[in-house]
Amino acid sequence: MINFNYEGKVAVVTGGTSGIGLATVKALLYSGAKVAFCARSNERLLEVENKLKVEFGENRVFAKALSVLDPKEVNIFSEDVMSLFGKCDLLVNNAGQAMLSTFNTTSDDDWRSEYELKIFSQIYPVRAFQSMLKKERGSVVAVNSLLALQPEEHMVCTSSARAAVQNLIKSLSIEFAPEIRVNSILLGLVNTSQWERRFQDREDHTITKNDWYKNLALNKGIPLGRLGEPDEVATAIAFLGSSGASYITGAQLEISGGLSKQI
Repeated sequence: MINFNYEGKVAVVTGGTSGIGLATVKALLYSGAKVAFCARSNERLLEVENKLKVEFGENRVFAKALSVLDPKEVNIFSEDVMSLFGKCDLLVNNAGQAMLSTFNTTSDDDWRSEYELKIFSQIYPVRAFQSMLKKERGSVVAVNSLLALQPEEHMVCTSSARAAVQNLIKSLSIEFAPEIRVNSILLGLVNTSQWERRFQDREDHTITKNDWYKNLALNKGIPLGRLGEPDEVATAIAFLGSSGASYITGAQLEISGGLSKQI
């Protein structure tokens, strides 16, 4: 694991108890940061928090159960971070999974809920931590999807919402400069729980997990021939939030194994 020198820094990660979020929390802790993270499940949150405190120290970890779609809860979270750690240097917005649907199978309620999740999971945390980030000349990293630029017909609603998020991030990078840097990562296929669930639901139960993932990468046309790992994504997030990326804002870093067809 790479050390990005976050000594004396404070980072906040939403959706931090599994997959990319948890990998990011660990990468930032390894790099010396104090880290606050949140998620909806209190039981899972406490389990992860206790393990991280044992590994990295009691005074460097804070976790809180909340919904990022509840602005009051997010505001209280930011107040807790200020009270405990005194500042925030990096906000990582990592919430929401893909919804499988075509235009004709997406209901009005699906459209509303998907846009609410994707957009307001960015808006509420940014609004809550903006003053702290501005004071520290900090940064925001949004976890977004390659669908924002390269939509797929079986994920029409999610693709559209992801494109809206990308537009928002670009706008914020201009409005918040020079005090706050705002960047995003665009994910291709990453080995997280949603792909594990799809493997469990596979039609051919004779195929091994390793072969199923290889076939998936082949069928999707991923040049590197495999799915990405959460640690690889976390490394990119930690870089964009670090002093090593001090002249980078408004950027989008694709982490897709070459899947992107964009120029």
